[in-house]
Amino acid sequence: MPDQHEARAGWPIARRVLVVAVAVALLGGSVLMALRAAGEKLVYFPKPLAPGAAQAILARHPRVVEVSIAAQDGARLHGWRVPAGAGPAARPLALYFGGNAEEVSWMLEFSAVFAGWDLALLNYRGYGLSGGKPSERHLLADALAIYDHLVRQPDIDPARVAVIGRSLGSGVASYLASRRPVAGVLLITPFDSITEIARNFYPFLPVRWALGDLYDSAALAPAIDAPLRMIVAGRDEIIPGRNSQRLFEAWRGPKVQTIIADAGHNDLQRYREYWQAIQDFLQTSKADAKSR
Repeated sequence: MPDQHEARAGWPIARRVLVVAVAVALLGGSVLMALRAAGEKLVYFPKPLAPGAAQAILARHPRVVEVSIAAQDGARLHGWRVPAGAGPAARPLALYFGGNAEEVSWMLEFSAVFAGWDLALLNYRGYGLSGGKPSERHLLADALAIYDHLVRQPDIDPARVAVIGRSLGSGVASYLASRRPVAGVLLITPFDSITEIARNFYPFLPVRWALGDLYDSAALAPAIDAPLRMIVAGRDEIIPGRNSQRLFEAWRGPKVQTIIADAGHNDLQRYREYWQAIQDFLQTSKADAKSR
């Protein structure tokens, strides 16, 4: 499930930064050097699939097509595509990027929400069956490679591609929207930047020095014209509402925000309003694309 381990095995990023700093201080080392060395390693919690899992997934979802895409450096990115139909007509595509502890095949159980759209679910490096190790540089480049591969397919309409990003994926989706034309952007529990989230928790640590401007979506937002739909958890214990709001206010294109008051960061999918907001986004994106 999305980010389900962030509250358990996967601590919030800032808390892990603090642990590294304290541990090294107790050992008499350099806190600054430890933070820099830790860097992006504190952001990702890869979830590989067990051997045979892919076959089981395909047996359970006979409509699903396995996807393998070559990244720029040769790493193989693996995932799934759920076709909206068959035949020669080009179809709209919803491209989903998950959270930092999310293996995306769970979304296949909810593919009916995306009726009328092809749904593409590609795992990050080190997640699922994707090769390589995750990093900001690689994930952003991979997003472009995935998009470019999919829009070249004859059964996909490149004018009707919507991108969806949850938590960490909101940073990936924002970057993609700043580099490629998309019909709409749906950001779920998004942040202005990961660095700012870490600074919220521990402003006395040199987090910016350690992480840099990591997934700085707020810096990209003023140049993005694509329509935005943002879903925010009213009781998000990881991403403070003000960080989502900064991104929302910075976005240049038309924008709508949905707040699910009782939801936390990891349990949005339990609320009917969440899936309804996704369906509303897809309907609006399809209509906007047709009117252009």
